[in-house]
Amino acid sequence: MELLPMTVHFIGAGPGAADLITVRGRDLLAACAVCLYPGSLTPPDLLAHCPPGARVVDTANLSLDEIIGELTAAHAAGHDVARLTSGDPSLYSTVAEQMRRLDAAGVPYDVVPGVPAFAAAAAVLNRELTVPEVGQSLVITRVQARSTSMPPGEDLATFAASGTTLAVHLAITKIDRVAAELIPHYGEDCPAAVVAQASQPGERVLRGTLASLPAQVHEAGIGRAAVIFVGRTLAAEKFPDSFLYSAARDRSRQPDSL
Repeated sequence: MELLPMTVHFIGAGPGAADLITVRGRDLLAACAVCLYPGSLTPPDLLAHCPPGARVVDTANLSLDEIIGELTAAHAAGHDVARLTSGDPSLYSTVAEQMRRLDAAGVPYDVVPGVPAFAAAAAVLNRELTVPEVGQSLVITRVQARSTSMPPGEDLATFAASGTTLAVHLAITKIDRVAAELIPHYGEDCPAAVVAQASQPGERVLRGTLASLPAQVHEAGIGRAAVIFVGRTLAAEKFPDSFLYSAARDRSRQPDSL
């Protein structure tokens, strides 16, 4: 019997709230006979979109080989797969190594973007991270812990030398180290914040400075699923309006930049 074509859909499931998945992602989830999801990060309400009788697999305790085995088995059976990732597939999602193995196996795939954790956390703070003449860049990074090594030149001190706004993932248990490495560049009074479990029932927010934030984190007992923000944009109040809505702008032309 000829096998049916199938596709693995890498779908950004968003930061936690079930309604922060895209419409495209939700519709694909409802159409796939197989769903692989990260158990500790996927809300049960999201899995309710899977069709009746779908094979639903928690990947939290699976190795990469076991995950690829599930995907290639679905391919052999002619089933489409919804491969959920937390946040957005472009950031800290492990899809790169899965794609590499699917390429080698001849299994087709596509990618559906999702709401990344830093964006959900910024929304909780009610802050724009790019404020005119205060900060127009954002560095998204992490710190070295038990995970894979950071590439040369991608350390906090290097990024901090530019003074740009930082969104530091996977580092909340290293908050003392983060503050110690950043204070020489930003100053003790630099605005900083932590958002843990953004959009989820256990969401928590801490606001302070680089000097005060470590003690706040320890007191709150936050130890996972948190984004650390550092930068002057977090407390900016006196800044010029952007060029986009300026009365002086020639609206007969589309602006190349703000």
